Amino acid sequence: MAGKNLHNEPSLFEVIQQFCSDRGLTRDAVLNVIKESLAVAYKKKGVSLLDGIDIGVDFNDKNEVILKIPRRIVDKKDTESFEMYIEDAKSINGNVNLGDIIYQEEKPIELSRIVSNQVRQMVFQRIKEMERENLYNEYKAKEGDLIHGFFQRWKTKSKDVMVIDLGKVEAIMPKSEQNPGERYRQGERLKAIIAKVELRKDRYKEPGPTITLSRASADFVRRLFEMEIPEIYDGLVQIIGIARQPSIRSKVIVKAARGDIDPVGACVGMKGVRIQSIVRELGNERIDIIQYSENPVEFLRNLISPAKPTEVRIDQDTKEALIVVPDDSLSSAIGSNGSNVKLAAQLCQYKIDIRSESQFREDLSSPEVRDKLERLFNKSYEETEMEGTSLTEIPGLTPRIISLLTAGGVVDIESLIEMNPQELAKISGIGRTTAEHIMKLLAESVELVEES
Repeated sequence: MAGKNLHNEPSLFEVIQQFCSDRGLTRDAVLNVIKESLAVAYKKKGVSLLDGIDIGVDFNDKNEVILKIPRRIVDKKDTESFEMYIEDAKSINGNVNLGDIIYQEEKPIELSRIVSNQVRQMVFQRIKEMERENLYNEYKAKEGDLIHGFFQRWKTKSKDVMVIDLGKVEAIMPKSEQNPGERYRQGERLKAIIAKVELRKDRYKEPGPTITLSRASADFVRRLFEMEIPEIYDGLVQIIGIARQPSIRSKVIVKAARGDIDPVGACVGMKGVRIQSIVRELGNERIDIIQYSENPVEFLRNLISPAKPTEVRIDQDTKEALIVVPDDSLSSAIGSNGSNVKLAAQLCQYKIDIRSESQFREDLSSPEVRDKLERLFNKSYEETEMEGTSLTEIPGLTPRIISLLTAGGVVDIESLIEMNPQELAKISGIGRTTAEHIMKLLAESVELVEES
């Protein structure tokens, strides 16, 4: 009866093979684990092995383990465990000589007598470590990627750390990486980015690496834009920077790789369909899409959106900026708890001072404050006096065309007047037809100025 049970019992290799098949481990990795374990098993049994020569492991047609134990051929009958008498060796291979190494095969049934339960545990422990390392390598390569998971449970009683089921492994989302105000039910599906993957040696008993997810980072917003907006995924629209205050507001700076693309329009989509799907995913967080500009004054005007500044003064040396907005736009310029101006300052690296028009007039009425402003923004005043008429003064000239002209070095109407259609057409993104259209608008604009 015992023999029948032994016969029906799956072999060690069959068990390990199934274990590894379920977890995606390789055959070679299994073989190495078996070799290491058998070497330990033989030593525990008191069998000495030849130094530097490994036990051979192979499999027959029935996928049974075949052990090949190395023996040195000697000319004595009283042999050690790692030796074989030459006559016995010649019965295996007639061409062997003294001092040669011959591999003696063990029957598969003998494996169960060699490998103790302790060694079996060592085999499975090592395979589990390999599985852990494989999971670490797999998810480490995905750091920063968007991933889907299911909320499983809270890890702590204080409900600060969420445990997310990713299928192969569990991940955590600490409170600092959660979007404030969001609530999840057990089993609910969610999106997040893989923020960090660690293989912590102090937690070797855990089944997998420590994977930290995030829904509060700026990179999460970036990945959502790449997923929802084909032009960004394809590189036609580039995200220059993102600043975020989770659940309140995000500012996304975009730039077109080609002159015929409106980067802001591409992100918003027809009737706002693209941006609305991102807003919903972020729990109705406000998103400002800002067009990038090399001109710092224009860039600051864009950044302070939705407010429309009436005046922008900058000091590029001290990285300070003064922005004046209409009285009724002051609150929107500053934003809830200062969110709008804080995010704008973070993106442009300027210290921004927001003033309403009435506040600015009051400041200028004081000689001391006026002198301070003049000293602080002295260079800006000089530059303002030297600046020509803005291209926005030309009726019919679209923001896209103005952006192309500015990128091509044409920053004001006076510079545009100096150019002929051929020179204009050479600017990237303009072309002959657009150049003729610009010159026509310019001619009409100059006539209107002269008539007035």
